Amino acid sequence: MVKYTEDNIQSLDWKEHIRIRPGMYIGRLGDGSSPDDGIYVLLKEVLDNSIDEYVMGYGSEIEVILNEDTITVRDYGRGIPLGKVVDCVSKINTGGKYDSRAFKKSVGLNGVGTKAVNALSNQFRVSAFRENKFKTAAFERGIIQEDSKIQKSEERNGTLIEFTPDSTIFKNFEFQPEIIESQLWNYAYLNAGLKLRFNNKVIVSKNGLLDLLEKKTAQENLRYPVIHLQGEDIEIALSHGNSYGEQYYSFVNGQYTVQGGTHLSAFKEALVRVVRDHFNKNFEPKDIRSSVFAAISLRIEEPVFESQTKTKLGSNDVGRDGPTIRTFINDFLGRELDNYLHRNTEAAEALLKRIQQSEKERKEMAGIKKLANKRAKKANVHNKKLRDCRIHFNQTSKDEDMRMKSTIFITEGDSASGSLTKARDVQCQAVFSLRGKPLNCHGLTKKVVYQNEEFNLLQHALNIEDSLEDLRYNQIVIATDADVDGMHIRLLLLTFFLQFFPELVRGGHLYILETPLFRVRDKKTTYYCYNEKEKQEAIKSLRGKAEITRFKGLGEISPDEFEDFIGDGIRLEKVIFNEDTDLDSILTYYMGKNTPERQEFIIGNLRAEIDRLLAEDELQNVAVEEEQAALA
Repeated sequence: MVKYTEDNIQSLDWKEHIRIRPGMYIGRLGDGSSPDDGIYVLLKEVLDNSIDEYVMGYGSEIEVILNEDTITVRDYGRGIPLGKVVDCVSKINTGGKYDSRAFKKSVGLNGVGTKAVNALSNQFRVSAFRENKFKTAAFERGIIQEDSKIQKSEERNGTLIEFTPDSTIFKNFEFQPEIIESQLWNYAYLNAGLKLRFNNKVIVSKNGLLDLLEKKTAQENLRYPVIHLQGEDIEIALSHGNSYGEQYYSFVNGQYTVQGGTHLSAFKEALVRVVRDHFNKNFEPKDIRSSVFAAISLRIEEPVFESQTKTKLGSNDVGRDGPTIRTFINDFLGRELDNYLHRNTEAAEALLKRIQQSEKERKEMAGIKKLANKRAKKANVHNKKLRDCRIHFNQTSKDEDMRMKSTIFITEGDSASGSLTKARDVQCQAVFSLRGKPLNCHGLTKKVVYQNEEFNLLQHALNIEDSLEDLRYNQIVIATDADVDGMHIRLLLLTFFLQFFPELVRGGHLYILETPLFRVRDKKTTYYCYNEKEKQEAIKSLRGKAEITRFKGLGEISPDEFEDFIGDGIRLEKVIFNEDTDLDSILTYYMGKNTPERQEFIIGNLRAEIDRLLAEDELQNVAVEEEQAALA
């Protein structure tokens, strides 16, 4: 029996609590390969303070410098009051944003932001410049190392923060410049006129959300020009295209609310109501919102988010004395969008045609969908394609940590699915087994999702047959063999998701499971290697006396071994949707029927690749022989 005594009760100071439970403050840790990894949240926490200064009317320029693993942010706002520099970055619940007179509509109101950056950084330095004076403080993992006296300065007012994420917490991390640039562009779109400099590259937007949506839809054939509506504390941009699904970009007080919230729900509701009233027709909400692209930015007082990472708004009111968010957005859209459609009849006609097309397609699909749903329910009773987890989670789950962990592995074949099923965490990991290679659905309509048994059962397993808001698992992981067949299945599944459910990809739900290619071991030590470089390092570590196994398929990996690869040490590569990429061209190139461009690429590169592999193999053999000779 475990004893529970006074000795079990611990009191942690601010930095220890943040370092022991970093997920509470910055969400996932990650290695920097994904936009929602913790190192970018650290940068966001610093930038939020600089942006708040700009919003309050102080400083129109922010400089961001990336130097390997260190980031420097310099703004030209008012600067932290010199007597409070140390407190503002090292005392929880300390900051200027509790005073609503100074920061009426700020994103950060809990006094945690830069403290988390400080506690989770190897090195953290802050300098404040105010009225020809400055003060500097430096920390290591939250412990103060330098607290300078106030000195004279000729620098412009503002704040400079430099930090290096702690490599013991963010394992093998690396900042990706393109992710930071995308992050800065979002700030620029939300603050028209603000100039951001990133490693001397100027990032600025003149037209706010209009620029954002035009960039996001650059490769989309829009039905009508982007509608751009602005009012006090609210900005909206929207249009319709031809692709499947709905795509939204929602922001509150400059914070990108990836998971939406009350403001996005209110916008969707208002859009349906305004369109129905304008055309005096009781359209189905799905028909109105089909293929919509929209962005909404709202500024409210004292926002309440559903987690520290501020990805979903929970507030219901615009301010203490203001209307509800629902009423505010309904009134604004009801007035401004209706006026726009009356003044721009061509756009109104194009919108009407898009809705009517969606309505026609939905009705044509009704019979097919009904039959497919009946087949899926029958199949779910009799087959074992889905080995579900014990607890199901959806987007409204209150257990944020467990909802984020909910995962489904999509694999092919009984042996692979068997190993995964035995090794998984049955609490939050499910396994879906494909039967053979799925259909190449490139260029096909959504009918195929219901007519093809594998696709139909897959969408039912994911619980996305009616709405993506009911997605059952936060992480959809494609787990295929590391060979040609496995790569082909991976591409076929990617085509399926990109063609019919692109918003799942945009929402960051689709991943590729990385599994080891080699096992290198001797009698005492075993290494699992994911590439040739790791294999050679393992061989060298074992001084050349190693047994090397090349895993040809997932089914060859025992459940005991698999447990290491899908547990805490899981390696997932997120499928990132780049809006600058022409999706149709990419899918045609890779999945089209014998495209000349693909043939030319294969022929032109095959010989060079063979020569490279042969040369690499020869060098590796020489290295192993030299190592063995030295040992002898």
